[in-house]
Amino acid sequence: MSTNPDPARAKEKSHLPKLGLQGDITQEDIVRVKERREIERLKSNKSLLNKIALLLLLIGPGMLVMLADNDAGGVITYAVTGATYGISVFIPFLLLMIFVAYIVQEMTVRLGSVTHRGHAELIFSRFGKGWGLFSMGDLILVNFLTMITEFIGMGAGLLFIGVPLVYGVLISAGVLLLILSIRRYLTIEKIVLSFAILNLIYVPLVFLVHPTIAEIAKAFSFSGIPLGSSFTTFMFLLIANLGTTIAPWMLFYQQSAVVDKGSTRENLLYGKLDTFTGAVIMGIVSVAIVILTAMTLHASGTNTLAYTDLDFANTISKIMGQYAGILFSIGLFEAGFVAAFALAASSAWAYGEVMNIPHSLNRKFKEAKPFYAIFFISIIGSALVVLIPNAPLGFFTLTVQIAATILMPPALIFLYLLVNDKSLMGKDVNGKFTNIAVVAIIVGIILMNTILAILLATGGQI
Repeated sequence: MSTNPDPARAKEKSHLPKLGLQGDITQEDIVRVKERREIERLKSNKSLLNKIALLLLLIGPGMLVMLADNDAGGVITYAVTGATYGISVFIPFLLLMIFVAYIVQEMTVRLGSVTHRGHAELIFSRFGKGWGLFSMGDLILVNFLTMITEFIGMGAGLLFIGVPLVYGVLISAGVLLLILSIRRYLTIEKIVLSFAILNLIYVPLVFLVHPTIAEIAKAFSFSGIPLGSSFTTFMFLLIANLGTTIAPWMLFYQQSAVVDKGSTRENLLYGKLDTFTGAVIMGIVSVAIVILTAMTLHASGTNTLAYTDLDFANTISKIMGQYAGILFSIGLFEAGFVAAFALAASSAWAYGEVMNIPHSLNRKFKEAKPFYAIFFISIIGSALVVLIPNAPLGFFTLTVQIAATILMPPALIFLYLLVNDKSLMGKDVNGKFTNIAVVAIIVGIILMNTILAILLATGGQI
């Protein structure tokens, strides 16, 4: 094994604070050494139990980013889609998004594992201060707006089961801040991931509405795409579904999480498996929500474009019963909670990377005050916005997903350039198929955004 120091890690450590007798050895370093020793211990014993333990230790960022992707705004986007168009072309579209999400996020796993540097830091070092600051500022702003929708979802989910909105929002913010006090990334990841498993709560709800295979198969005939004036609404929801499947924050979060976890190139296979599994679960849940609302709200002819999060829980409860409404609201709370953590983390990591300051969840508060300050500001600020009387909260849910789609092409271009940089990646640059797929995704997003802009400019109504 080579004993040459990693230049990327050396660069990062050059600005870390000294910790008394430990010199430049930080708490972060100690935590990561312990975790790597545990990985090596599990690898040395090939028993089935050890293999399972190793898998559980190494998975996380991919599962978490994909399940957080089905956030509160995403749940409502899927619900509006199913209620508006029923079992339609959106189902094969969302299944296609499984592969789109995997292709995009797998690149961040490779980039983080090979370079040991976060996404914002690489943009800053490779493309200059201007682009670094732009990517960071743009990300933090959109993340903050998106976090407002997450607290709307958490508040609505708790309100349905009887918790007043003010208490629900403040309790949610308090629990998120409490998790940060653990100060160990791996433990925090597992706690948040345990919440994320509740994303699957929408799958059993689908079986209660008894969809038939014939009804679902009909969606693959690609019939029912509206023409004329209603085509604008169709494109709007198509782009909103795309925006809730792949978003800029996902690139920043997963790459920084891989780095903070201390994953290496040797663990790439586990990272890819982690990401693919998460993408599949994300796709299954998104399709389940569309089918659920297609079989209930669409069948009743309800116009849900102006529905709030609470409206969906109440309507599901009236149609399917109180327990179904409770399950829907629990899923809505979970979606907002997990995504709020991931969004705040991606903002904090990006800020720390670009500003060249300590930026790890393995750090103590006093070692990384600005990094944790971004967490506090993001969480407390977005929670307080939700509590402003008469705030136009309904505006955020779908439009934030559109904003994410508009900002995705520049983010993907940066990612494409970085992961094809041989001086960074060596032999781990993209293959031909991945490059073709990424270019197709970028062109597709730009075309969809352009079509919607033209439709709106020429008088199209949503």
